[in-house]
Amino acid sequence: MSTGLLALLDDVAAIAKVAAASLDDVALQASRAGVKAAGVVIDDAAVTPRYVVGFDPARELPIVGRIALGSLRNKLLILLPVAVALGEFAPWAITPLLMLGALYLCYEGAEKLAEMIWPHQDVAEVAPAPQTPAALEEARVAGAIRTDFILSAEIMAIALATLPETSLGMRVVVLALVGIGITVGVYGVVALIVKADDAGVAMAGSRAGILRAMGRGLVVGMPWLLRLLSTVGLAAMLWVGGGILLHGAETLGLPGPQHLVHEAGLAAGRMAGPVLAWLVEALCAGVVGVALGGLIVAAMAMVHRARAATA
Repeated sequence: MSTGLLALLDDVAAIAKVAAASLDDVALQASRAGVKAAGVVIDDAAVTPRYVVGFDPARELPIVGRIALGSLRNKLLILLPVAVALGEFAPWAITPLLMLGALYLCYEGAEKLAEMIWPHQDVAEVAPAPQTPAALEEARVAGAIRTDFILSAEIMAIALATLPETSLGMRVVVLALVGIGITVGVYGVVALIVKADDAGVAMAGSRAGILRAMGRGLVVGMPWLLRLLSTVGLAAMLWVGGGILLHGAETLGLPGPQHLVHEAGLAAGRMAGPVLAWLVEALCAGVVGVALGGLIVAAMAMVHRARAATA
């Protein structure tokens, strides 16, 4: 009787060890996948705050919450099943789809860069804007969720491509953890950003000198932080998009460009260490992103001009 009980306890302990190891493996795979998608995550966090600009402060957090829920729906109900199906039945399609998403990132980044250098009127600016605050909120939320869909698709595809050969259940769990973790992290940071100026105003009215100074610093510094986030998001679009295209070309049998970038990074690393090596490789990927995105922007401009001429 006691022997049987001890054997049962040994079996339970063994199962617990296997389960703990599996959980550790899931956490490790999720963290690795999340790190690989960090560039797109930065862009997601940098892009979102502009969707709540101009609203009543009382509506800012609800709007961020609605966008976050839309992002979770994008990741868990649409992109996760598609990603798992691709990994199971058409793994060969992951790299081309990643490259298509990367081209979109390069196009968006190059279009924003062109707008900074040569300001022009966008088609969206000509369209009539919603008249009521509620309609404007609906339009902003819908636009943010559409943008999030593209960025989330890239995040999930990068995460899927990062996973080694694992079971179907492991892929589902890891991708779900990546999707939930990144969404909570991104929109938690966004919520802090959009409410930081309100916190600064409240702190600036404090009787404590330190809190008052910190509050004024927040009020003055937030516009600069938002500009910095916008610049970082633009850079992330271009270097992540260019990097994915370089890696994808290497995977599809064109290793030359990626090899040149890697050699440039190694040369820089030998001179000044790994940080410069990473910067050089990121800069090269950004140049690729600007070049290819610029070509798409130019092609789209030609198409718009041709349509306008025939209208």
